[in-house]
Amino acid sequence: MESLGAPGAGLAIALENLFPPLPSEVILPLGGFTASRGEMDLLDVLFFTTLGSVVGALALYWVGALLGRERTLAIAAKLPLVKISDIEKTEAWFQRHGRKTVFFGRMIPIFRSLISIPAGVERMPLPIFTLLTTAGSLIWNTIFVMAGYYLGESWHLVETYVSAGSKVVAALVVLVVVVFVGVRLAERRKGKHASRR
Repeated sequence: MESLGAPGAGLAIALENLFPPLPSEVILPLGGFTASRGEMDLLDVLFFTTLGSVVGALALYWVGALLGRERTLAIAAKLPLVKISDIEKTEAWFQRHGRKTVFFGRMIPIFRSLISIPAGVERMPLPIFTLLTTAGSLIWNTIFVMAGYYLGESWHLVETYVSAGSKVVAALVVLVVVVFVGVRLAERRKGKHASRR
């Protein structure tokens, strides 16, 4: 952090969007702690980490935009247990709630990175996407940078608590996937029984 400075922290956050195993809950508080020691400017840390968040999100937005609706449907058609209607329902939901999803999604572990792809697939207007991403990222980054700034030598405590929250989110995602698969397998069995009659 000391050798790369605030731009390096921003680069790390941009990469964190593309490679989620890089933990922002470590990078951001560490940036705040380094600023508290006077080795970086606090406003620079906030600026560059938010810029990094936006750059990483835009990269994933363009992945979704290049993928497009037709390719997404073609991929979904080849996936086991996934129906085209699932994608259509997701599209309809995103059209109704997309702005809130992009804004609040920037503050939820795991979804922080992923939410940019459906925004690109749905071609959310780029200025709106960029504005919502910047606002959500600035709030998230400020909370963690300031936590590191005020906790000082104990900055690593932030990662401990956020890691527990990330595990809860991951467990909920796994639960949703298990329920989804269970429902689809039950539907298949019912369909086979009905066809035998």
